[in-house]
Amino acid sequence: MFVLEVTNDELMESLTRQSKERGIMNAAIVSLIGGVDSFTVSTMPADDAGKDLVSTYSLPAEMHGSGEIKDGVVHVHATMAVQGDRAVAGHLHRAQVGTWFARAYVITVD
Repeated sequence: MFVLEVTNDELMESLTRQSKERGIMNAAIVSLIGGVDSFTVSTMPADDAGKDLVSTYSLPAEMHGSGEIKDGVVHVHATMAVQGDRAVAGHLHRAQVGTWFARAYVITVD
């Protein structure tokens, strides 16, 4: 198992960079935890699963998720807990880590 830690960086870019530096091309991201200052997620519209509805939030959030690294490409689905006991979930496009940290626990696969 590898632990990829992100501080003061964009999460998806950092995970991609760190996985490439370690030679990780295919892996399961079995757990993703942390706190972010802002984030962008997407979901599918009810009438067309082939489209993306992308939403950006300038809100701090507690984050948990999971995903994969396939052929070097990081793919994460996450739930972001924001003020008011609300959750925003979806395919994670970006997340800015600054105030806190993020850690991805990664197990490589053949």
